[in-house]
Amino acid sequence: MGPAEEGSVDLPVLDYLRHMIDGTLRPEYRTHMRYPTAISRTLGFRLIVIGEAEAVLAVDARVDRVGNQQGTVHGGFLTELADAAIGTACSTLMGPGESFTSIGLAATFLRPSWDGGLTATARATHVGRTVSHWSCVITRDTDGKDVMTATSTVMTLRGEQAAGR
Repeated sequence: MGPAEEGSVDLPVLDYLRHMIDGTLRPEYRTHMRYPTAISRTLGFRLIVIGEAEAVLAVDARVDRVGNQQGTVHGGFLTELADAAIGTACSTLMGPGESFTSIGLAATFLRPSWDGGLTATARATHVGRTVSHWSCVITRDTDGKDVMTATSTVMTLRGEQAAGR
């Protein structure tokens, strides 16, 4: 985010996202990260729960839009959902002048998913000064069964490393 605009109110990411969820986000509210993200808007991801180092995203998946050749939800789509949930959770720990980058992401596919709602729940499993570890579980809304788990390692960037990111 560039220099603060006249009359803008700079908020920590967590506060900004809480306002976004509860419908009280005002035009003058700003944070140093971009929300909602472009990829989340494109894919229809919705932030439904946010807390410090945790986030829950939801999406209505349709195999005619995000399906694979077997007629189930594509693993790449599921992986992006997990990555978005983890990134959102991680962003709640970032202050001004800080950013982050994923340095590893592993996905385990447990069972297929078809048309219907999916919920991705991400949380920190360890937070260090520079490296943090995250987990995410994606469940089918129809029966509550897990379809995928993911783990991620994330590096916090500060100062010049964070500039423009």
